[in-house]
This record gives sequence, C-alpha cells and structure tokens, in this order.
Amino acid sequence: MKRWLITGASSGLGYECCQQLLQRGDSVVATVRKPGALDALSARYGARLQVILMDVTDSAAIRTGVEQAFAGGARIDVVISNAGYGLFGAAEELSDAQIARQLATNLTGSIQLIRAVIPRLRQQGGGRIVQISSEGGQIAYPNFSLYHATKWGIEGFVEAVAQEVAAFGIDFILAEPGPTSTGFASGLDYAEPLACYQQTASGEMRRALASGEFAIKGDAARTVALIIAHSDSPHPPLRLPLGSTAFTHIRDALRQRLNEMEPLEQDAYRADGV
Repeated sequence: MKRWLITGASSGLGYECCQQLLQRGDSVVATVRKPGALDALSARYGARLQVILMDVTDSAAIRTGVEQAFAGGARIDVVISNAGYGLFGAAEELSDAQIARQLATNLTGSIQLIRAVIPRLRQQGGGRIVQISSEGGQIAYPNFSLYHATKWGIEGFVEAVAQEVAAFGIDFILAEPGPTSTGFASGLDYAEPLACYQQTASGEMRRALASGEFAIKGDAARTVALIIAHSDSPHPPLRLPLGSTAFTHIRDALRQRLNEMEPLEQDAYRADGV
C-alpha cells in the first residue's frame, strides 16, 4: 500500500486520482481550498484519506500543509502536483490581476510545493513527484498564452530539478494530457474580449471553444489510470503524453522545431568565440 500527496484534489484529475487510489486500497493526503469538498470520500474511506486545507498561492500555507502530510515521520511515496486552472484570452486582453493569479497558482505554487517536499523526500530516502503539466507544456494554442507560460515554465523547472535530486532517489514525471473531459473548460478564467481580435486566430479559438467545435478526446478516468500505472513503474518516463491529441501535437511540434533548426547549424557555430 502506498501513500500519496495530491494537491487540487477537489475536482478534475486530482479528484479522479483520489478516487482510484482509495478504491485500490492506498492512502491519500489530499489538499483542497474549500472545506467539505471531499466529505463524501472521507465518509467512505475514513482514515485512509487525510484532507488538508491549502491554497497553493500561499507559500507559507504550502509549507504548513507539507509539514502536516509528513507529520510524525510519515512516508509519502508519490506527490502529485495537480492544482491549477486555465486563463483564456489574447495576451493584450488579460488584466494584470488575472496574469498574477495564473502565475501564482500554476507556476509559483507548483514550484513552492516541489521545493517544500524535496527535503522530506530526501530525508526518507527518495520518492517520486508527478507534476501535472499539459500538452500545452510543449505546444501552444492562441488565447492560452499565460497558461502556456506556466506549463512551459514548470517543465523547465522540473527538468533542471530532476538532475539536482536524482542522487537522492527522487525522480519526476511530467504528465502531459491533451484536451480531457475534466471540467477544465468550465473552470476557465475569461478575459474581456477586444473587437479587434474577432477575425484573428484568437477570435477563431474563442468561437471554437464556445461552439463545442474544439475536440476533447481525452477520458479523465483512463488518463488517471495511466498516470498511476506509470507512477508505479520502477523507471517511468520524464515526460508522459496522454491522449492521441497530445501525442500527435507534441510529436509534430518537435519534428517541426528540428526541421527549422537544422539548416541554422552553420550560423549557430559562427557565434562561437573559438
């Protein structure tokens, strides 16, 4: 039986992770922002579910929550950093407050959680951190510029930190789902649209999302089952694309970048000083 720490557990992939892990007999420490969000699961699974109130935009609260999760020398086998949401709008349309909240939740919050758990995992002799990223950590859609900034940012952070802590038996998985039926769209924070963007790629994306034309192929339960399966693996991949949309988009983007870069090799070398 494993013990897991999951942030943002009140909905979406976080809630589905809680359900599947508790159903199979594991123990879960789940963080939520609002009291009562997991009362039904608590009633069903009792002491195997510990619920902690925590807002990931509050770094002090993150440290306190992590202390509670590891209290008394309790071991956490896997940490799932899941808390986050989407901000939708052309970059010009976004308010300063919207930008600050998006960065504080998705990027700074994830960074501070990882920083808080590393000493605990190191002291217990190792562990695994699963960062819920997105296909949007490697590709980009119009109107999601700040969301992509957080996902590209956390992927770079994780890739560096993974090298720093590998010697301590700590490793990472960057889970990269494509569009998935998690209620993500209903939780979007929308910017006030500007008329000048109506006939641009931004306007097309807004209409596609509003009309339902934007395809959502991913299944939340299957996505979580794969995240758990790879978390159980002794040697998981650093990056785990989830869904046909994610795999295709990421593969095609990587190929395009390589095709665009290779003709620049000679120019790149000319920038060397020796």
